[in-house]
Formats: sequence, structure tokens, C-alpha cells
Amino acid sequence: MINNEKKEQRFFNCDYQPLREKNKTVAGIIVIFTEVTEQVLAKNKNTATQKKLTTELGIANIELAFRDDEKGKRALELGIANTELAFQDDEKEKRAAELIIANKELLFQNGEKEKRAEELIIANKELAFQNDEKEKRAAELIIANKELVFQNDEKEKRAAELIIANKELAFQNTEKEKRAAELRIANYARSLIEASLDPLFTISPAGKITDMNNASVNIIGLPRDKLIGTNFFDYFTEPKKAQEAYQQVFAKGFVADYPLVIKDHKLTDVLFNGSVYKDEQGNVLGVVIVARDVTAQKIFEKHLQKSLKEVSDYKYALDESSIVSITDQKGIINYANDNFCKISKYSYSELIGQDHRIINSNYHPKAFINKLWTTIANGKIWKGELRNKAKDNTIYWVDTTIVPFLDEGGKPYQYIVIRTDITEQKRIEEELTKAKVVAELATTIAKEAQNKAESATDTARNAVKSKQQFLSNMSHEIRTPMNAIIGFTKVVLKTDLSEKQKEYLNAIKISGDALIVLINDILDLAKVDSGKMTFENIPFKLSASIAAMLHLFETKIQEKNLVLVKEYDNKIPNVLLGDPVRLHQIILNLVSNAVKFTTAGKITVTVRLLHQDEDNATIEFAIKDTGIGITENKLENIFENFQQASSGTSRLYGGTGLGLAIVKQLVEPQGGSIWVESKIGEGSTFSFVLSFQKTKAEAELVSDIMELDAYIKNIKVLVVEDMALNQLLMKTLLDDFGFECDITANGKIAIDKLANNTYDIILMDLQMPEMNGFEATEYIRNNMNSSIPIIALTADVTTVDVAKCKAVGMNDYIAKPVDEKLLYNKIVGLVKKSAIPEEQKSDLKFDIKQIRYIDLAYLHRRTKSNPALMMEMILLYLEQTPPLIHTMKQSFQDKNWQLLYASVHKIIPSFIIMGISTDFENIAKKVQEYANTQQYIGGISDMVLQLENVCVQACKELEEELNRIKSLT
Repeated sequence: MINNEKKEQRFFNCDYQPLREKNKTVAGIIVIFTEVTEQVLAKNKNTATQKKLTTELGIANIELAFRDDEKGKRALELGIANTELAFQDDEKEKRAAELIIANKELLFQNGEKEKRAEELIIANKELAFQNDEKEKRAAELIIANKELVFQNDEKEKRAAELIIANKELAFQNTEKEKRAAELRIANYARSLIEASLDPLFTISPAGKITDMNNASVNIIGLPRDKLIGTNFFDYFTEPKKAQEAYQQVFAKGFVADYPLVIKDHKLTDVLFNGSVYKDEQGNVLGVVIVARDVTAQKIFEKHLQKSLKEVSDYKYALDESSIVSITDQKGIINYANDNFCKISKYSYSELIGQDHRIINSNYHPKAFINKLWTTIANGKIWKGELRNKAKDNTIYWVDTTIVPFLDEGGKPYQYIVIRTDITEQKRIEEELTKAKVVAELATTIAKEAQNKAESATDTARNAVKSKQQFLSNMSHEIRTPMNAIIGFTKVVLKTDLSEKQKEYLNAIKISGDALIVLINDILDLAKVDSGKMTFENIPFKLSASIAAMLHLFETKIQEKNLVLVKEYDNKIPNVLLGDPVRLHQIILNLVSNAVKFTTAGKITVTVRLLHQDEDNATIEFAIKDTGIGITENKLENIFENFQQASSGTSRLYGGTGLGLAIVKQLVEPQGGSIWVESKIGEGSTFSFVLSFQKTKAEAELVSDIMELDAYIKNIKVLVVEDMALNQLLMKTLLDDFGFECDITANGKIAIDKLANNTYDIILMDLQMPEMNGFEATEYIRNNMNSSIPIIALTADVTTVDVAKCKAVGMNDYIAKPVDEKLLYNKIVGLVKKSAIPEEQKSDLKFDIKQIRYIDLAYLHRRTKSNPALMMEMILLYLEQTPPLIHTMKQSFQDKNWQLLYASVHKIIPSFIIMGISTDFENIAKKVQEYANTQQYIGGISDMVLQLENVCVQACKELEEELNRIKSLT
């Protein structure tokens, strides 16, 4: 019941239908009213009411005539029509009036959508107004078409078209028209089937294919005529499973998302959907099957599983080899692996939820920590070394990489922290830092070697085995000039000299020999520290040895206006058995200290016999000065390493504080003792006592005459040496031997000489410009196929050069300073050997073992021998190293020192990972040093070549290892 404006009661039947948008959402409701007021109020009608309605109708028509605006006029017309409707007596007239009202309401609509909805209402009213069946069906068709226009969704539209087609079919009068309509319906149905991109089948209840779309033909790969009437289940790899799914359609009326695999030429994975379809009487005609191809989805899932497994494997490898933790953006720990717990001594539960500062050692300055946080907060990776503290307060060092994970806005939401324990490396660095001080002692022996000694000690701080490289550098730099000094001294001693001249030259020779031995012992720190110093027991004249040593200091003493007093006990036997070289070292250190710390007064060297018997003589040596003296509290520790008279002594006077420690280690192993007496401002007296065996033998004298074997007279020698002084020395020595010689300045010239002349032997220096000794030897052996004996002349007698000499095919080597007797014997021996008949040479061939440059033990430990990770690391090295080598060579040729430094810096870390000898790592660091300072540029060429050779060989070996690993996986 509804009340109108006049509060009258009106009665209607209401029909509600939803009004939808294109996206199927409900936009409103269509309400169709059918008024039944007349039926309800029929019994209450009277004449007064009819008169009242007549009056109202007249008033309304008068109002209509007076309306000015169209909208107002139409509203009024609508009111009149409703009034007329209420006034009708006849049912047919009443429906006609309703239709007029509906049309007026239609005109009154403003929007297109409202207008269409109203047209639909009108159509329904017209339908109700029809008298015969034909008119009624025509009206239904009009309504269906209007509903079609009103549809928003494409699928709904097609369904509506199908409904229209059916209505048209029903409306046909003749059989021909009906069949044409049926054909249109079939075409509509076919369009719907073919519109599907997924395979679509219609299957009979017996399981036979009755129809399908083109997508079905494509996926199975058979033509339509071959498929019609065949058993649908035969196209699956599991026919029974497919039939079970088909039966479920009949049991449930449908089946959805049932996975099957179609047995086509490539085995396609599909999702199986089905639903029954029936005729007008409800009889089941068959099943409509839709099968969606999910092959791509399956492949994606397979790749996803593989990727997840790889990620899991990488995580496992990372957890096993590294210390890993994850924090949120505030540094709160939410993950820690077992290695983290182990090194920090905290349990997993103790770490989770804690601030990362729980392991902070408060070692690093605030600015350092602020820079770290600024870097990662800006989304950048931070790398560096951190000093942390464990739960039990033990300190450990870690090489750390912090990687921020960023959200969609580019802001970090968590950090993953990967660490490597480098505590042991830090401990070694500290030890090597102390070793730096040792190098300073060498500066008091050879000023020329000072810069190189400091450079070598700098290298020592950064390498685990830097002592070997330090020895190599110092040996080369000091032995090279000493070769000329000692060599020419021996040459001059063979000439006519006065006794005074001979005395001075002998002092130079003895001192030079002592200096070489002293340098060897100082640089060989391991020998001194371990107490493994060896001592000779040969006849020598003590008085001559003392005199020779003191001659070294005459010039320095005169420069400082000091007086040197020598007090020698004549009761001491003339010749004793002992180690004169070690005695020289002891006296050298003690007198050197006396001269250094004395600015005025005198230095007295006293040698006296304490007692003797038939076999031994005990002698006391005392070196007294009038220098600065030593405080009493320092006397007890003065013979320990790195000890000096006061904290300012090193700054004022220089030195390392190792001299007295070396003296003590030389005295005590010989059964002697040493002590000191001193007063501040008055001076010091260092005394030591040694026992020597007595002997009737004479002191060993070096023969000036060498007997020449008649067989090897007229030997022709090719000398390859770039230093003019050494060229002259070698020519002088060889002339004295009675040998012929040609001199060349580098390997390239030597090869030209050898190609055009005949020589019996080659003396080959190692470090030369253009072509060094290693390159020249390789060329002679490999390109010229010559077996001529080659002796290396080297100032570096470390294992690195010796091994390389053998590897390139050199027969022997001799160290600088060259000992003329040793040189003569080696030349004669090798020339004799080369003259042996060919059939006997096989027993004398030099055994050259293949040297392997890589050692993958470290890589195995880091990767837990995981083949995938090892291959990845090796491939990375093989990819990156050749371009770095090319850049290194090119930058050296272009004299681009900054680029040279950078390229070598990138090569060094791979030496550790691939187990390449640290000797080559030290060579690389030396190249960096020279490139940085732009000093000793001439020495870089050979080192760059060595680095190239070792990297090329390492690449070959790594390629072999890579193939080996691949064959095992």
C-alpha cells in the first residue's frame, strides 16, 4: 500500500529487478508497479467519488493549459494520466491508461540509463496488454532486445543475444523461418565456443567427443574429423584418472580444477573443468569440458623449485664458511648462524632480539661507526674490519661486509652482515709490525740500502711471510755494490802495493766479508730468533782480525774528534781456532754503539788473556766509552730485543735496539758471557769472555795463484751484465783466469751475440732492462735449442730466484759478491761437463721439476669443497684476470702509474684465494710501491713480466682444474 500526495491509499503489486553496471556491480533496482487499488476499493466506490475525480480532472487540465515550462507541463500531464487511470472502469481501458502513464514517465526521465530502464517497464506493460499469443511473443521479443541494450558485460550480452534468438525462433510462423532461426542459434553457440582461448569439448555420456573448438585441435594436434567420435579418455597419459574425473561431472553436475596431462606430442599439463548440459525436458545430453593449458605454469614452478634449492645451497655454503647475522633497520638481531654463536660465545636465544652493539668492543672511534651507519642507511654496501668482543670478553677481529635490503621506497628495512674471522691475521700483523724495527739496523751498515729496507719492512706489515721478501730485497740491494767493492779489492791486492796499502786493502776485504756475513745474519731474523746460528772453528789471527775491524771506525772517530785506544795482550797466542766472522760481528756491534753514543772523549778496546792451558785460551774483550751512559733500571734488560738506554735514544741517535741482543746471541752459544757496567754521564763498558782452542796450524791464506787445467784453457765466456762496474770486475776476473770474454748489457744483445759467435759458457745477470736473464735463458733453451751452460749471477739468493733459475733452464748460480775461487771452479766444472760425450750426458741432466703455481687448499676450505662454488670462483678468476694483466702491462708501457697501482691492487687478493705463492704477492706489492713513489722504475719491467707469467700459468692450471671438477659432477 502507498500513500500519494493527497494521503490517499493506493494498492500496487511490485516486481523488483537489479540494475547492473558494466563491471557487474549493482547500480540500482528496477521496480515495476501493478496497481490493484480498484479491486481493493471496488466495493467502496460511490457516485460522490466519481464526481470528485471528474472535478479534479478538469482542474488538472486547466492547470496544464497554464504551464509555461516543459518539465512542469509533463509532470502535470503525468498527474492527469494517473487521475484518468483511477477513473477507468474497464480492465482493458485501465491497462491502456497504465501504458499511457508509462510512456509519460518515460518522457519525464533525464538520463539515458533511466530512460532505457523505463522503456523496459513500458515493454513489460505492453506485453501484459496483449490479447493474443502472437502479439504477446512479439512483445517479448521487443523486451529481450531492450534487455540486450541494457547489458553492460560482453558475456551477458551474448547470453542475451542467445535468448533473443530463441524468442525469434518461437515467433516464426513457418517451418523455414524456424529453421533459419535455429541456424542462427547454432551460429551463436559456435561463436561462443570458438571465442574461448582454452580447449573446449562436448562429450557424450558414453565419453565420445561430439564437438570441440580450434584450441582443442591445436593442443592435441589432430584434425577435427579425426577427433569426432573418438574416446575422450584416450588422449590422456592416465585414462582411468580422466574417466574418474568425467564420472564426477555426472555425480556432482560439475568438476573444477582437476589436474591431468594430455598425451599430445609434448605432454601438455592441463586443468580439467566440466559441467553437464541438458535439453528442455531436463535430460542430460552430455558434458561440456574446458581444459586450461598449465604447461608454462608447471615449467615456472619447476624453475622456481630449482632456484629455491640453489638459494638454499648458497645459504648453506655461506652459513658453513662465514659468520652471518641479519638485523632490522635499527640493528636488532633477528637471525644468527652457528658460526656467529660460536665466535661470540652467545647462544642463539641470547642473541635474537638484542641490539647488535652487544658485541661492540668500544675500540673504534665514534666517527668510524657514524660513517658505517651513514653508508648502510643510504642503501650502500659497507666493507671493513671490525674489532668485536665475545660474551667472555675475549677480543676477535672480523673482515665484515654489510648489505642493506631495500623496500619499495629505496629505504633499508634489514641488513645482512657477513664476516670472516681474521684474528690470527691481525696477530701476525702485530708481530710483523715489530719486525719493522729490525730493518733500521741495516741502515747503519749500508746507507744506500736504507730506503729499500724501510720499503721491505712496510711490505712485511702486510704479508704473512714478508721476512723472506725482506731478505730478498736487502740481499739484492746490498750484495750488488758489495760485489764491486770486494771484487776490486781482491783485484787491487794482486797488484804491486806498499805494505801500508796492503794493510788497508786487506782491512777492506776482511771488513767487506764480515759485512756480507753480518747482513745475512741480520736479515735472516728466523735464524737469530730461533738460536740456530752455526759457528765455524777455523784457524785465524786474533790480532789481525781486531785491527781490521777497528780500521772501519777510524774515519768516523776522526769526524767526531774522538780518540781510539787499542790495548792488546801480547801473551795471547798468535793463531787460535774459532769463528772470526762471528767475532767480527760482536766487535762491530759493540764499537759501533760506543762511537754512536760518545760525543767527546775516547773509546778504548781492550783484549787480554785471562788464563790458558795446554788446549784452550780464555780471552776477555772490553769496549769502554765516555758516552751518555745507561740508567741502572735499564741495565738488566739492555740485552733484550728492542731495548735502548732510554725512550729518547732512538730519536736522538737512531738504531733499532737489536744490536746488543744479537751480540748476546752470538756470545752465549759459544760458551761465553757478556755484561755491562755504566753510569749516567760518565760512559759504559761492555765486556765479554770467549774461550778459543789453541792450535799449531797457521791461519788459512787465500792462494793468489790458481792452477789451470790444460783441458779447459782458452775458455770463451759470454758475460751478460748491465752494470758497468760489475762488467769491468767480471772482465778483470776472467782475464786473470786466462779466459776470453765478451760483455753484453742485456739479454737481447746476448742472443744476437750467441747467434753469431761460439761460446763455452754464459754468465747471466738476472735483472736487466729490455730482456732480463730469465727471458734470455728461456729463449736460448726453447727458441735456439741451445744447451750451452748458463750460470746465473744474482744478488738475491732466496728460494724464489733459485727455483726460478732452475725452472727456466739455468745450470747453476753464483751469489754476489762473487767469490773468484767459487766462480772459477763452477766455470771449469760446467765446461768440463759439457765436453762429456753425448751418451754420458743423460746421467748429468739437470732435474727440472714442473712447478705448480696454484694450491687450492684455501679454496677447498672456504667453499667446503662445494663443486658449484669452486667452479664459480675459478670461472670468476679466469674471467677477470686476463683483462687485469692487459691493463697492468698497458699502464706500465704508458707510464700511467696510478692505473698500474690500481690494476696490481686488484690482482693481489686472488693470489690468496688460488693459493699462489706469497713470493709473487710480495712482487706485486713491490710494483705497487715503485708505481706509487715512481722510484726505481727500471726494476718494474721484470716484476711486471713475472706477474704476467705466473698469472698466465695459473689460468692454465685453473682451466685444467675446472675441467676436472666438471668431469666429477
